[in-house]
Amino acid sequence: MSAPAINIGISEQDRASIAEGLSRLLADTYTLYLTTHNFHWNVTGPMFTSLHDMFMAQYTELWNAVDPIAERIRSLGAHAPGSYAEFGRLTSLPDVPVQPPQAMEMVRILVKGHEAVARTARGLFPVADKASDEPTADLLTQRLAVHEQTAWMLRSLLEG
Repeated sequence: MSAPAINIGISEQDRASIAEGLSRLLADTYTLYLTTHNFHWNVTGPMFTSLHDMFMAQYTELWNAVDPIAERIRSLGAHAPGSYAEFGRLTSLPDVPVQPPQAMEMVRILVKGHEAVARTARGLFPVADKASDEPTADLLTQRLAVHEQTAWMLRSLLEG
């Protein structure tokens, strides 16, 4: 016996468009998670302890974000991407540098990463709004707040 068709008040076409955008958000989030975790492991210099701890808080937050994004994709009836190949195809972020950069370059890379994820999330709002998809809009709002605040905090380290 097959499962009943999805009937949540969002058309199949809109659900597919939203899931596609959320898949890009998931790929960006996972890529930024991996970059941040890499920097946590490899940071050196006089700010080691503070950056090591800050990067851990940031990668933990990102790790906790991937599941709600993937589960929203599943709620819309699509499959969530889950391989490095899919993430590499979908992400707007560059891969983590092979040679770990200096500490302040790590911070610059993470600023750009958080801003890129914010742009990806923001770009999905018109599709979610058109479909009256409030759960996705709520998820996007939460992600935007985190990424914009994190970018600001990281950017503050580069001032002065």
